[in-house]
Amino acid sequence: MAASTWAASPEEAPTRMISVVRSDSRTGRLVRSVVVSARAVNPRTTLRAPAEPETSIPTGLNELVATVAARHDLSPQLIHAVIKTESNYNPYAISPKGALGLMQLMPSTARRFSVDHVFDPQENIEGGARYLKYLLELYDGDYPLALAAYNAGEAAVAKYNGIPPFPETQNYVVQVKNNLDKLAAAAQAQQAPAPAVQPAPLPPGPTHVQEVVDADGAVRYVSR
Repeated sequence: MAASTWAASPEEAPTRMISVVRSDSRTGRLVRSVVVSARAVNPRTTLRAPAEPETSIPTGLNELVATVAARHDLSPQLIHAVIKTESNYNPYAISPKGALGLMQLMPSTARRFSVDHVFDPQENIEGGARYLKYLLELYDGDYPLALAAYNAGEAAVAKYNGIPPFPETQNYVVQVKNNLDKLAAAAQAQQAPAPAVQPAPLPPGPTHVQEVVDADGAVRYVSR
């Protein structure tokens, strides 16, 4: 299997300008205009999806993801990153292609991993986690390939011997990685110990105290 990276190097074809002469329908005069052709998109160009609004994780979902992740020896952050990318935490999401629920399982994938109720968060996450685990084992822990197959299917990865040259799939791999990086950074920040509070330094004390007896017999102490 060809080695994969998280993001492909972008390449762009030069823009072409074509001069066209047309007849003006109102005046009958010939008018010259310049037509700019669409820039060709290389299939390996990294695309940027529109930023989705930040969505708070529904109550109880953290615990559910943690339980499922532990059962399948997966990172909870990976499952959260896929859910964020796939459905933005909408348990009733339906894609134009028919993918369903939090982890956007296709009906065939749901049947394959014994998910009877795709809009039930527990069943959906369980099925999606089992599929991710299967793909990571299939591709020897290669996260980009596993995620590409999750998005485009195992047949597409096999056909192209790597991440398929589909803009949607390549963008998907990048988006999941970005979400995974954010979650990992947030988890690390929460685990970092708080900086120790240093006590304020005490003012320097007198280096020497001397007893002084005045002429009237009064005793006082002075520092030297």
